Amino acid sequence: MTDELNHYLQRHRRAIQLKQLGILKAIDAVCARNHIDYWLDGGTILGAVRHGGFIPWDDDIDIAMRLEDLPRFVEAARRELPDHLYIQTPSTDPSVRLPIYKVRDRNSFLVEAADDFARPYGKGLYVDIFPMMPYPSVSKKFVRRVTRGYCRANAILCSQHYYSWRSVAELFYFGLKRAWCRLQWNVACLFRMKGEYTSNTLNNNGYGIMHRTDSIFPTRRIQFEDAEFSAPANPDAYLTDLYRNYMQLPPEDKRGGHAVFYVETLQG
Repeated sequence: MTDELNHYLQRHRRAIQLKQLGILKAIDAVCARNHIDYWLDGGTILGAVRHGGFIPWDDDIDIAMRLEDLPRFVEAARRELPDHLYIQTPSTDPSVRLPIYKVRDRNSFLVEAADDFARPYGKGLYVDIFPMMPYPSVSKKFVRRVTRGYCRANAILCSQHYYSWRSVAELFYFGLKRAWCRLQWNVACLFRMKGEYTSNTLNNNGYGIMHRTDSIFPTRRIQFEDAEFSAPANPDAYLTDLYRNYMQLPPEDKRGGHAVFYVETLQG
């Protein structure tokens, strides 16, 4: 990244954060009106606890929601979001890269390193919504092995392929690996599902994270910037699962956002 671009990103980061905060407030209002539970996740709950708002160098917002609540949220969001916002899902926008739901802003533009401009999915500023599901009561080692294996195989199978004997072999090998991981997971869910743990859906948990359900529910309100939003019941336990020593700041060379370019307001 050039110095000029880096300076541009730093100058505009606060404007980007405030626009994303506006999206979060709209989501919070929709959830409140429709009695839908959600909670701040990832770097957003970390920012709320450690900084009282955004991590200073961050440029995104993450929230989580029960998988079973997502259909209700999608329908409510379609009806109730302001006109400049829209809900983006793998079904409403099949060209999206990842199985993550987003509320996007129509009047902005954001580029991330992995963005694919051959795909026409919307690229405005957004808030990520990660679907969460009950996990079986199994060891963390099992969860890491199965979820990481499944996510890696799924990522390879879902990437663009060019015909060759190697690609055919990869499709066969990783297809079997994904099926084997899925089978192990289904068996564990069948025999060990006790409601003790909750985490990301299988295809979206490449880090193998699992949370105790009682560290999430009942959710409570927490200060983030100038407002309060829903948060896990025990942020300390939740953040320890995600980051271990979460109060320790990363080295300065690791303090960067996700975007490589953004425009907070497009000219009409």
